[in-house]
Amino acid sequence: MGVPSFSIDGSIYIPMVSHRLRAFFVQRPHDQKSYRLATTTSQQKFDAYYIITIKMAASSAHAAVVMVIPKMATGAADSNGTTAAATRAAFAPSEWGDYFITYDPPLAQRSEEWMREKAEELKQRVQKMFVFEDGSVAGAVALVDTLERLGLEGHFREEIAAAITRIQLAGQESTGFVGGSDAHDLGVTATRFRLLRQHGLWVSTDVFDRFRDGDGNFSASLSSNTDDPRILLSLYNAAHMAVPGDVDAVLDNARFFARRCLEAMAKGELLSPAAEQVARALDHPLPRFTGLLETMRYVAEYAQEVTHDGTILELARLNSNLMRCLHLRELTALSIWWRDLYDTVNLRYARDRMVEIYFWSCGMIPEEELSRARLMFAKTFGLVSILDDTYDVHATAEECLSLTQAMQRWDESAVPVLPEYLRILYIKTLSTFKEFEDLLEPHEKYRMSYAKKAYQLQAEYYMQEAQWSSDKYRPSFKEHEELCGKSCDLIMLNLVALMGYGASATKELFEWAFAIPDVVRAGTQIGRFLNDISSYKLGKNKKDLPSGVECYMMEKCVTGEEAVAAIATMIEERWRTMNKACMEMDRALLPVAQLVANIARSNEVIYLCGRDGYTFGSHIKDLVTALFLDPIPL
Repeated sequence: MGVPSFSIDGSIYIPMVSHRLRAFFVQRPHDQKSYRLATTTSQQKFDAYYIITIKMAASSAHAAVVMVIPKMATGAADSNGTTAAATRAAFAPSEWGDYFITYDPPLAQRSEEWMREKAEELKQRVQKMFVFEDGSVAGAVALVDTLERLGLEGHFREEIAAAITRIQLAGQESTGFVGGSDAHDLGVTATRFRLLRQHGLWVSTDVFDRFRDGDGNFSASLSSNTDDPRILLSLYNAAHMAVPGDVDAVLDNARFFARRCLEAMAKGELLSPAAEQVARALDHPLPRFTGLLETMRYVAEYAQEVTHDGTILELARLNSNLMRCLHLRELTALSIWWRDLYDTVNLRYARDRMVEIYFWSCGMIPEEELSRARLMFAKTFGLVSILDDTYDVHATAEECLSLTQAMQRWDESAVPVLPEYLRILYIKTLSTFKEFEDLLEPHEKYRMSYAKKAYQLQAEYYMQEAQWSSDKYRPSFKEHEELCGKSCDLIMLNLVALMGYGASATKELFEWAFAIPDVVRAGTQIGRFLNDISSYKLGKNKKDLPSGVECYMMEKCVTGEEAVAAIATMIEERWRTMNKACMEMDRALLPVAQLVANIARSNEVIYLCGRDGYTFGSHIKDLVTALFLDPIPL
């Protein structure tokens, strides 16, 4: 059953659930942060209506209210007769409310100043580790991999760049590089392969030939150590750096072989932290996992490794605590800004999700020095989310058109053309972008034109979707892919994030990104496809277009399950396109590619297995808690 929100005595009643109505959240206009509970006492079903009796809260003028509510469509059945997910009712309130506005972190074990001074001392000691007296390429591979997984690469960029060059130049027969065909050497070879490709450097899949038999299969002996999955994890992660056209499907075979072995291990009795690492990799292979979340887990796991280095571990713990301090400062500031904006525009049909937005921002822009970019991204995400919900769930076709026209004018003189309820949102949008411009240095001001134009285009894309919805137009899968790949915000948000970068974001970089090159298109399509699968499984808003899954089902005459599988294959293809583009592009363009890849990684987390951690904040609440609140030992 889908039940809309409704108003009684000036209070708004929002259904808590959509299938078995038991209670409502009650939002009162004079106290917008306070929610009371009204319970359902009876519910009768008829062919076209639900008759619901609601017992009111004691402060209401009514003892009970009887509502007659039309039944809402619950989605079309696929060709197997399976009904697609129901149309969603109103968005749930924020999981966090004002938590981070009033949050008082526990007293730190050490002052921030002490931690920074100690970290500087430890960094000098780690820098000396990049001198490999025995010329060991395997040692360089292990060090770079460890520092990156611990989130320390930002402190050693020059040293890591030099080490990567050395690793690239080292052939398999070079001194110091293991040349055998045993399992240990496979681990080194696979990690080297992944690191080079992740850094945008080409390396052939031929390096795996000596681990395969005459039929091209990986040797079964490589999986003989069922207590230590690290070698297979290295191979599995490397296999996800495939590109279109990799010969002989070497990486496809590696992926199948390693996954089958890891799944068998997972059913056994793996000890911690191996069990957690295997489970995480099967959900999120390392090249497709948000680096910040990998660090969050790996710091504790690294401490359990017999070969861990005490200096590196101490630095990683200090760095994690320092990043926590920064994150909480940013999140508090954003929460205050958002509460003022959300309450002022007073559009309660829109999602209240700033904490989830900031979680997304940290995954996309993890670097400590890019605070300006992170905050610009988060604020714009919040604004465009309200805009998206306005087009999707609330505004009429005529109101959508007037909003789109006002966005193209981008001037307060356009306010009178808007319906009254949208005027404050429009004014706040203009003023927020003006604040962004004031934060830019004189030589950076040109960036505003790209961000503003991208935001205006976003409104046009939303308008096209709204027009299709109003006309009840059913797009082809190709039409859906083309429009919705642009309307999913990520192209625009990528440019807004770049606006907050430093000297690495040149005018040439903005021109290139604005033209939507293949790497940007592939990254945004990953997000769009993941969202489509989620929308199909969880349900859409009543005005939403058919999802990509539904378009594919109708066009190809297949079941929902078959359509989801086909779109999952497309996601894999887009990842490979991104991998290839990063290895072929000018190195000066890598900041855009890294941003897009991080967006795609964040989307893989948000939409894991068809969930939607943005619309349904409860889906990722445990991750938010772990990243921002769980204690980190020193």
